[in-house]
Amino acid sequence: MRHVELKALVPSEDARSVFDAVIKWERYPELAPHVHTTVVHATLPAAECGSSWELNFRSGLLRWTERDEFSVEDLTARFEQTDGDFDSFTGLWTLRQEGADVAVDFEADFDFGIPSLQGILDPIAERVIKESVAWAVTGLYPQSRLLGDANLSDARPGIAAA
Repeated sequence: MRHVELKALVPSEDARSVFDAVIKWERYPELAPHVHTTVVHATLPAAECGSSWELNFRSGLLRWTERDEFSVEDLTARFEQTDGDFDSFTGLWTLRQEGADVAVDFEADFDFGIPSLQGILDPIAERVIKESVAWAVTGLYPQSRLLGDANLSDARPGIAAA
C-alpha cells in the first residue's frame, strides 16, 4: 500500500469557500495537466455522490470510479474507488481555517495489487496524484504555498513551494 500526502496553505481565504472550490472535480482537467477527464455523477447536495476519473499515466490512462462523501460541517471529502485500475484507492481531503488562512491536507492510499510491478508503478502513480492535487489547489488559488516535502516548482510554472 502506497501513501500519498500533500499539504498546502491558502492565504487570506475562507475555509468553506476553498472547500466548495476544491470539491468541484469537474474543473480538474483544466487545472491539472495529468487529469484527462472527470465525470461527476452526483455531488452536493445529493446524499450519495460519485465521480469517474482518467489521469494521464505513463503511455496510457489510469481510470477509476469513486464514491465521494462530503461533510460541509467538518470540511472533509472522503473518496473510495468502487471500480477501476487500482486494487484499492481511498483518500481524504481535510480543510481547516487557521487564522486568516486555510490549511488544505490531502492524503490517499493506493495499491495496484501487482507486487511485481510495485517498484515501477507506485512511484509514478504517487507523483501523478500528488502533482494533480498540487496543480488543482494552486490553479484555484495561485497564492497557495505547498508545504513539507512538496517541491513541484519545476514541474509547472507558478507553483510556489514552501
